[in-house]
Amino acid sequence: MIIIDDKYISDEVIEEQFVCNLGACKGACCVAGDCGAPLDKEEVKKLKKIYPKIKSYLRPDGIAEIEKTGTHTTDDEYGYVTPIVNKGICAYAVIDDHGVVGCGIEKAYNEGVVDYKKPISCHLYPIRVTKYEAFEALNYDRWDICKPACKNGKSLRVPVYRFLREALIRKYGEEFYQVLDKIATKQYKAE
Repeated sequence: MIIIDDKYISDEVIEEQFVCNLGACKGACCVAGDCGAPLDKEEVKKLKKIYPKIKSYLRPDGIAEIEKTGTHTTDDEYGYVTPIVNKGICAYAVIDDHGVVGCGIEKAYNEGVVDYKKPISCHLYPIRVTKYEAFEALNYDRWDICKPACKNGKSLRVPVYRFLREALIRKYGEEFYQVLDKIATKQYKAE
C-alpha cells in the first residue's frame, strides 16, 4: 500500500494494467450495475446547474428519467448517484452510431458547452474511492466487463494509475500524481 497524505492507495493501482477498449466493451460500465455513478455534494449541485445546457445531448429516455426523478438519486451504499433508466443505463449516457455508450455530459464538455467533464467516479474508473473519517482509500475495482481493458492494458504495458493520470490530477492535483508516479517508478518499477 502507498500512503500519500490522507490517501491510501492499493498496490493494485500500480501493479495492474488497464486501458479501456471501447470497441470491445461498448461502454458497458455506463449500462451495467445496480445503480448510477456515485456523486459528491458538489457534483450534485453542478448537475442541477448544467442540466439545461446538456439536456439536448441526452437520449429521450434519459431526459424523461431525469425529469421524473431529478438530476441525481440516492443509493444505500453510494449515497448520491446519477439516475438510471429501467434499472440499467445511466440517464446521462449517449449511444453512438456504432453502439458504443458514452457520456452526454462529456460530449457537451468536449464541445465547450460546459466546464464539467463528467462525474469524477466515472473519470477515475476502475479506481473506486472510499471516504473514511480520517482518510480516503483508492482501490482497483475488478469487473468482468472490463476484461478487454485489462488485456489491452497488459499488451500496452500501462499501469492503472498511468491510464488514469488526467483523472487523478483532476481529483487530487499534479503534485499528488507526481509523488505517486515517483513511488511507483522507484518501488514498484512501473515502466
